[in-house]
Amino acid sequence: MSQQMPVTRSSLRKAHAMSLPRPMPNVPDRVWSESEWQRIRLGYRAGSMDEKWNIYAEDDRLFLHRSWTGFLAYEAAFTKVDGGGRRITSALVESDPERYRSASADYDCLTLELVISTILLDERAEDLRTRMAAALRADTGSTAAAVAQHSVLGVRTPQTTTRPHRP
Repeated sequence: MSQQMPVTRSSLRKAHAMSLPRPMPNVPDRVWSESEWQRIRLGYRAGSMDEKWNIYAEDDRLFLHRSWTGFLAYEAAFTKVDGGGRRITSALVESDPERYRSASADYDCLTLELVISTILLDERAEDLRTRMAAALRADTGSTAAAVAQHSVLGVRTPQTTTRPHRP
């Protein structure tokens, strides 16, 4: 069985820098294990129109781009923690509303963790999804949380070790 090749900036058709980066005042407090970090570093490449994210790592930084536009929405710096694992110690979010809609600092923190958990690690993340639904209701007044979550997260196509990365 061959090992999955990591997604890289150069393997993406579109990967634009942020036009108005803003430091995130809140970052997820989760500590990811070293094995989770290795999976995170592989990144993710959208394989269909229903997938919303292209993600790759460079050194200890993770870059999360919207797949359709190639706009960078989040950039997160991971640092090793005592006792093992890694945590996000700083992050940037795109603040240009023409490129990415950021509802609030808490929403951005939650979205960043949810994308990592559901898209990169293929976790169900029910608690994060429940918190996202509540945040979306608070921010938009909409009760259509499932539809709103789909617009934020998209779907995740199962990755295989033989799935080719398209040029």
